[in-house]
Amino acid sequence: MMSNKLKEFFEVGEVGNYFIRVFKKPDPNKKSNFNLRMMHGINKISIVVFLAALIFWIFKRIMY
Repeated sequence: MMSNKLKEFFEVGEVGNYFIRVFKKPDPNKKSNFNLRMMHGINKISIVVFLAALIFWIFKRIMY
C-alpha cells in the first residue's frame, strides 16, 4: 500500500514524459520527418534556455 502511494507521488505525468521523450535518442526504426525533428530541436533549445534563465534568476536572488 505505501509503495503504491510512493510510486504515484513520483510519477512524472504527461509533461514529464514529453521532456524525457524530447531528450532521448531517436528510435532508428521509427520513421521521422524533417518538421518533427525541427520541432523537437526548437523545444530542446527553449527548455535549456528556460532552465538557464531560472538558474540565473535564483542565483541572482540569493546573491543580492
